[in-house]
Amino acid sequence: MDNELDRRLAPLRARIDEIDAALIDLLNQRARVALEVGEVKKHFDAPVFRPERERQVIERLQRLGQGPLANEHVEAIWRQIMSASRAIEAPQAVAYLGPEGTFSEQAALAYFGDATDRVAAPSIDEVFRAVESGAVDFAVVPVENSTEGVVSRTLDLLLRTTRPITGEVSLPIHHHLLCRDAGAELASVARVCAHPQALAQCQHWLSQHLPNAERVPVSSNAEGARRAAIEAGTAAIAGERALQRYQLHAAARMIQDDPHNRTRFYVLGGTPPLSTGRDQTSLILSVRHEAGAVHRMLAPLARHGVSMNRFESRPARSGEWEYYFYVDVAGHANDQEVAAALADLRRDVLFFKLLGSYPRAQ
Repeated sequence: MDNELDRRLAPLRARIDEIDAALIDLLNQRARVALEVGEVKKHFDAPVFRPERERQVIERLQRLGQGPLANEHVEAIWRQIMSASRAIEAPQAVAYLGPEGTFSEQAALAYFGDATDRVAAPSIDEVFRAVESGAVDFAVVPVENSTEGVVSRTLDLLLRTTRPITGEVSLPIHHHLLCRDAGAELASVARVCAHPQALAQCQHWLSQHLPNAERVPVSSNAEGARRAAIEAGTAAIAGERALQRYQLHAAARMIQDDPHNRTRFYVLGGTPPLSTGRDQTSLILSVRHEAGAVHRMLAPLARHGVSMNRFESRPARSGEWEYYFYVDVAGHANDQEVAAALADLRRDVLFFKLLGSYPRAQ
């Protein structure tokens, strides 16, 4: 049987080897062109990373593809190819909420690819500080979860940052219960360490399967995984990357209460992207504390036919019951109808901050 299997596979493997040889030659040709692109960009002092251009490349290839590769696989492959090309042009550094193995790192990898210098920061404040100081080129920060809502600290820091939002990542969140020992029984788990949001996203599963285990909030899921790797009786809630990074074993998989659980991340830093035709614009607004003020604030959007995708409020901390409103609208700030709506908003509100216009995550 083995001889017959080898006989039938041999010509197929030979074809794959030929295709691989052609692919590596074409990839190196592409890399040489990327070097030439880099030289032209240097001459004109143009940015290395243009997210709107990369989005156009990926969407074009997805339209050209006839399968069997799925669109998400095409995107994943070309993200890595373009990441390697950017690294040839100029190395780039990206800060994220660490330590290694967090979903923030996974989001950074999904957006920038592997060929970047990733810098793990101990807190969201430090992620912002890294990109503000110029220690890194970009930062990736969580902004909201589909189950637990907004990340308040990110919203507060967006109020002060000078770096624009230049991209977003929408990441499926798959939580696993991770233990040090293979084949560990749930009965052996005395405590579960995870970020508070992860604990909240898995609370029903934990109540059903580990009702007596202590729930220990920690700074990140990766920190929980680190503790699980060295502490007997400790389990962590984290994703696949933390499982691999800390050499843990999954006692249970996909334990999130919402099977469609996702977290949205902002990418900060770099040059503001040009319009792609499928963009989003993020704003922070504030109005007088008086009847009808919020209705009047939103009127320019309706007047110019601009759709609002998100509306959140945060206390202004003035002691006067005033609020900042975080608003996402469809379209780019340079689009005619959006530009007209923003011009009206600037005139009508007490506070206006344009956080950025960027390609929407697929």
